[in-house]
Amino acid sequence: MYRENRAMPWFYYVGGTIARVLLTLFTRWRVNGKENIPREGPLLVAANHIATADPPVLSVSLNRKVVFMAKEELFRSRLKGYFVRNFGAFPVHRGRLDARALRQADEMLARGLALAIFPEGTRSSNGQLQRALPGSALIATRNCAPILPAGITGTEKIKGLAWLLRRHEITVTFGQPFSLPSVNGRLTKAELAEHAELIMRRIAAVLPESRRGAYQHDS
Repeated sequence: MYRENRAMPWFYYVGGTIARVLLTLFTRWRVNGKENIPREGPLLVAANHIATADPPVLSVSLNRKVVFMAKEELFRSRLKGYFVRNFGAFPVHRGRLDARALRQADEMLARGLALAIFPEGTRSSNGQLQRALPGSALIATRNCAPILPAGITGTEKIKGLAWLLRRHEITVTFGQPFSLPSVNGRLTKAELAEHAELIMRRIAAVLPESRRGAYQHDS
């Protein structure tokens, strides 16, 4: 089971403060739809994924404590794993059912926390929205938590040091929270895929049309 590292509070808040300062000073950072963010209670935040900077940018844009599901590969390096874990993330194995990660997700939501996931399962190499993996729909269905769609643009430009000199536009847009249709009994594979597509269409709706990719005509 997930256990919050004792170092997490200072690291999480100091890291968040540093990220907020950098975004304010060196980018044109804008957050749309702040009024759609529930201030308390369990929340599943579903966002597109275009850059390594997405988690900290999404975290400070939410302005509430949030835990991330992160790919297991990030935890293999002792140094990188230390920072990722102490920022509040826990590992998930992609491409297969990860029962341990599901239990950890259940625990976070049961504690009334916000849990952020990237339904695509990996970063988009071209900035376009990709088809979803079923994990996000499975977590949402198991917990009946409200889902907050989030669209991120501009973070792909945060790399190296040159971005500090250009003040790139970084935008995070939150849509209205929603719930998946109720299902009696266990979800079939088809129902799970349908629910995952519904989540992605909600994310597409808060992205510019030029970034909707596979969901260009669905949102």
